[in-house]
Amino acid sequence: MNPDAAPPELDPVIHGQARLRVMATLNVLRDGDEMAFASVKELLGMTAGNLSVHLTKLEDAGYVRITKTHKGRTPVTYVALTKRGRLAFEDYKQTIRALLDNAGGKP
Repeated sequence: MNPDAAPPELDPVIHGQARLRVMATLNVLRDGDEMAFASVKELLGMTAGNLSVHLTKLEDAGYVRITKTHKGRTPVTYVALTKRGRLAFEDYKQTIRALLDNAGGKP
């Protein structure tokens, strides 16, 4: 990286700590797989309201797909990364690597 060049910009939608954790969690699923909202909430130790707010931001960006359905009479919400979300997360990881690889200067 040119030392005079501006560092690459991180995607602000993903960069928030909670949204980064959600994206990283969903990214381990295979393409087309989804995870129940309750499982994501429990795994990340988030409240339902907090997770819902962050999922809405990710959904608005086109990064996640939220599907509401029923299991018997019980409502269930599933969450999955979209293709756009997977690409955005891959770009985010590459940008972080580039920033870290060019940080630090001389030992």
